[in-house]
Amino acid sequence: MAGSGSGLFITGTDTGVGKTVISAAVVSLLRVRGIDAFPMKPVQTGCLRHGKEWTAPDLEFCLRMAGLKVSQAEKRLMMPYGFKKACSPHLAAALEHRRIGISSIQNSFRILRRRHDLMIVEGAGGLLVPLNERNTMLDLMKALALPVILVARPGLGTINHTLLSLGELRWAGLPVAGVIFNETKKRGWGLIERDNMAVIARRGRVRILGRLPFISDWESPSFRSFCERHLHPMIPWLNSFGREESRPYLSNKRKQSSGHASIS
Repeated sequence: MAGSGSGLFITGTDTGVGKTVISAAVVSLLRVRGIDAFPMKPVQTGCLRHGKEWTAPDLEFCLRMAGLKVSQAEKRLMMPYGFKKACSPHLAAALEHRRIGISSIQNSFRILRRRHDLMIVEGAGGLLVPLNERNTMLDLMKALALPVILVARPGLGTINHTLLSLGELRWAGLPVAGVIFNETKKRGWGLIERDNMAVIARRGRVRILGRLPFISDWESPSFRSFCERHLHPMIPWLNSFGREESRPYLSNKRKQSSGHASIS
């Protein structure tokens, strides 16, 4: 098995920050390097019905961008919990008289991990989104014990959201691989965005793994080359993933380097 813990967990500072886009980017960039990386979306709300099956829009996007075709049986392992209502997981589950169980997700993860080199697991919402009356997304992350990539917005307000999220991850003892800034709207990159990145790198003592500008071309080859170009700080790590060189990126200590903040 490749990598630390045989996977990565992609989380975000909030809903709609672009976790799915970054998950697809990581899967695509790893697969082009010969690593059998595979996406997983343990909890999906806002599912769409196709015949007798519910499909997860986020998971389908990752599969399409990575050029992957899988069976319905494997998709059910990749998405153990899918709900119709687009809302917080605990509410979506309650509306359908169901309960999200972390142990069920762990079982699906273990099966998939045996079949593939590396699992790229995408969360739902932010760290403290409830899954049930007792557990949050952070509890799931602790149960899977994977290194974490935190996806953040680049604009106004992101300093507070990102530093709070980093604090929660470190309190939970989870290794933080780094932060990726994702532009969900075409607004440009100026003084505020550059300063936000530098402040988060310095105060959060975290590596900045890249900045992904707004994307308009969703064709798979174009998407992959776009990500390769803009997530260049992450490329050396991807190239060495699973070897000794990748381990410094997976520290959860406060001494993490802030030397990768100058991304144009």
